Amino acid sequence: MPPGILVQHARLADRSNELVRSDIAAVVGFISRERWPAGATAGDFLEIVLRREADLWAHPDRALVDAASRRAVAAFFANGGDTLHLFGVCVGNDEDLKTPAGVETVLAPLLDRLRAEDDIALLMCPAAAYLRCSVDRRGAIHADADALYDALLAHCREMSNRFAVLDPPRALHGEPLVRWITGFRRRFPENRSHGAVYYPWVMGIDGESVPPSGAVAGTFARLEMEHRPYGVAWPPANTPIHGVVAPEVELDWDEAGRLSEEAINPLVVQAGRGVIAFGARTLTHDDRFAFVNQRRVVSMITEQLRRDSEWAVFETNNPHLWDVLERDILFRLGEFAAAGMLSGGTPRQDYDAECNAETNLPALRNAGQVNVRVRLRPVGTVEHIVVDLRVGDGAAGGA
Repeated sequence: MPPGILVQHARLADRSNELVRSDIAAVVGFISRERWPAGATAGDFLEIVLRREADLWAHPDRALVDAASRRAVAAFFANGGDTLHLFGVCVGNDEDLKTPAGVETVLAPLLDRLRAEDDIALLMCPAAAYLRCSVDRRGAIHADADALYDALLAHCREMSNRFAVLDPPRALHGEPLVRWITGFRRRFPENRSHGAVYYPWVMGIDGESVPPSGAVAGTFARLEMEHRPYGVAWPPANTPIHGVVAPEVELDWDEAGRLSEEAINPLVVQAGRGVIAFGARTLTHDDRFAFVNQRRVVSMITEQLRRDSEWAVFETNNPHLWDVLERDILFRLGEFAAAGMLSGGTPRQDYDAECNAETNLPALRNAGQVNVRVRLRPVGTVEHIVVDLRVGDGAAGGA
């Protein structure tokens, strides 16, 4: 080789990850005391990973989990779902699930497991809808499932890319249903965009009335897979529910409209189409996340950017790192905009990322964290949403 300087051009390492999936689901079910495995205690759980309904019926432990959860598994796959985790949590009795303290004690091991499983994006708990619900003399609704639902919604918010499909309490209809959902939405408003309620229960082929969450979650998954890789942007509404004969209560359009205004997504009958999910509203009062696809698009993007940026942990926290993170995130946002997940495709105008000395003050840097401020407008919204993405020791981000 002659003397001199040899210039070689090398391709930069690809720091991007595969796109986050938002169709993998989990059913939280329960194992009653008389069915506990030998040596089990309250809060212990089993997990069965399923790729089709037949996997459940072939599993030796299937009968341990409550019937409502097993039915939800069947409904999920009947509606096109691909992968589902079935959890069975050992509970002593229904009283264990009535209070926040009881729920925290019983669910703590399960929630730790769920935190380690990033890919689960849909969460159901159909057995909760069978818990006691009563109306007192003043007309107030007391649903024993509320504490459990509160815990699941808080967990979904913590995990970012996780969404709860909830069922109304059994035999709750009309004005009492509206009063229940009104009170439920007021509590912990910061969590309510991470879940949705569907009504009414549905009649299976065997004529039994069951909670709709399994079938609805399967519809979520089916739509995402039909529109891969960006199917999370499609609202899960105006689409048929498979494997059901009829809704338990047949709604007219005025009733469906009223329920939708109260953030209860109605299941209606349409001639020639069967039972249709005709709503896609979350439980929040925040207009930015009023619709399921708006919430789930932001959640998916937040999780994607977090995974894309994990390489930066333990890198030198300096302006060079900030520039690289800002560039990479803008590039990923451009992909999402081109795919129709954002409202508008102009960088720095419709979406933006900032990582500089202003977003990384000394206190944050001394804590071992780097912060990126992301602004975006998910499809179907008119205002920007700010996501604080933090990478480093003990970092957390969200919108």
